[in-house]
Amino acid sequence: MAVFEATIGSDWTADDTFSYLAVFSNAEQWDPGVLEGEQLDPGPVRVGSRFRLVVPFLGRKLRLVYQVTEFSAGDRRIVLDAASRLLRATDRIAVRPGPARAGAAVSYQAEVTLAGPLRLLDPVLGRGFRAVGERAAAGLAGALASGDTAARTP
Repeated sequence: MAVFEATIGSDWTADDTFSYLAVFSNAEQWDPGVLEGEQLDPGPVRVGSRFRLVVPFLGRKLRLVYQVTEFSAGDRRIVLDAASRLLRATDRIAVRPGPARAGAAVSYQAEVTLAGPLRLLDPVLGRGFRAVGERAAAGLAGALASGDTAARTP
């Protein structure tokens, strides 16, 4: 299993930051490792909402459908899970207000476990996944430091 954890600052309010990140298809805007993102279910995000992300994997395009398995708007926490015949992924996001309610801090954890015989590649995956995670964290930091949230939130 490969795990990446990061804490990222946001210039946005905690509520705006959480609203943006809860729409997981927005990852296409900030994660250079996401080629496409689409919300599959209409309406507000809730437990059961699904998002399709297309990511590069072993030289191919891998389509992953993430489903919200835990959601708490009040606590600003969301957990999403995806599974394919190649891997299983879990992303955990929590947002808390910054000092004196200025800005916010995002706690992000992503786990990937390879399936079947690919598990032999777990040690290699761990090193590569760290680099992918660091690029995503940098992209997210850049997005959350930029101006108008209204243009980014659905």
